[in-house]
Amino acid sequence: MGQDRQERVSTSLAGAVSEAVSASLAPVDAELERRYPGDPGTRQPVHTVYVPGDIFAADTLRSWGDRALAALDEHAPDAAAFAAVLGLDESLAEPVHTRVRAKLEHEPVEDVRVDFEDGYGPRPDAEEDEAAARAARLIAEAYADGTAAPYMGIRMKCMEAPVRDRGIRTLDIFLTGLIESGGLPDGLVLTLPKVTYPEQVTAMARLLDAFEEAHALEPGRLGFEIQIETSQAILASDGTATVARMIEAAGGRATGLHYGTFDYSACLGVSAAHQASDHPAADHAKAVMQVAAAGTGVRVSDGSTNVLPVGTTEQVHDAWRLHHRLTRRALARAYYQGWDMHPGHLPTRYAAVFAFYRESFEPAAARLARYVSRTAGDVMDEPATAKALSGHLLRGLDCGALDLPEVTARTGLDRAALEGFAVPRRGDLSASGG
Repeated sequence: MGQDRQERVSTSLAGAVSEAVSASLAPVDAELERRYPGDPGTRQPVHTVYVPGDIFAADTLRSWGDRALAALDEHAPDAAAFAAVLGLDESLAEPVHTRVRAKLEHEPVEDVRVDFEDGYGPRPDAEEDEAAARAARLIAEAYADGTAAPYMGIRMKCMEAPVRDRGIRTLDIFLTGLIESGGLPDGLVLTLPKVTYPEQVTAMARLLDAFEEAHALEPGRLGFEIQIETSQAILASDGTATVARMIEAAGGRATGLHYGTFDYSACLGVSAAHQASDHPAADHAKAVMQVAAAGTGVRVSDGSTNVLPVGTTEQVHDAWRLHHRLTRRALARAYYQGWDMHPGHLPTRYAAVFAFYRESFEPAAARLARYVSRTAGDVMDEPATAKALSGHLLRGLDCGALDLPEVTARTGLDRAALEGFAVPRRGDLSASGG
């Protein structure tokens, strides 16, 4: 009988008190929404491939896929051989190998940047002009005929005085060429390298403002990645985290922070033999980038390895093992994107990514299914964890590691439902749990 008793609910604060508190926090609410809108919920490529502007051609993407397949055929001709090189679990050997080959056949590159910076170097103005115009034409044609990578764009020269005008001109020629070829593709990505001061980011944003105004484009249509390659980009002279200020300086246009392994390491005096993405200096820089970007919608990308899988089979296997280990290490640290500098890196990029998502699929799907159904399990998950689990499965789907039917069968969720958990409203996460 006592259990049927209805408790009396009493309060002491007048409604005006709550209203006053809400009014006082209204500026903070607005600031949170502006600065920390959350992940955009769009696909993030697993890598970025850099191709010098003078080398990029209509068949570059297909050529990279074919060269990667040829490397597999020569140095790891079947699933067992490939798994043995990389130390994959026997249960993953066949599914990973099959998916890697399918990926190389149908979508070998997820993101490509035609490079007009370090990979291109200083050239006569007329030569770079022509190369920038050609890049615009080839990318426009690729999107028109269905041969484009999901994401494509250029890396211009930086905003430092000696190359600033050249970089601005290349950007202008490239964007104007796209407009004249039918418009800006949805997968367009621009990269600003060697950023040292937030003012350089502001300058880039102003350039894009001017271009949008000149062509009557929607304000904010153009975004760009910020490349972190100098110590000053991480820590300013006053002790503040420069990279956080850079995100703010972009005025909502920043889409990514890309770590530059070798320029950054050299800037700190790391000797060439120890310049790698797993050096403690690299870990520190990426950790600062990750915290600065958290919640802003800006994504973080790891850098590259300069050890290329070329030469004898033994040399290729050694390079593959290194690249596979570094990629797996980055994934475990939530750096879901990196750079690939050679076609021979593609097999191990996709092997690492596919194995990462496939080996975690069953436990992640089971946890999410239990959360959705509120059934008991050995882990008590909260909304933030459901967000992480859904985001994990969506990344696996986007890259081809997982298939939607198997995810739906295991979780009971279609893609729209997964996206609802992965990109919730702010209140959905804070309403319950910590």
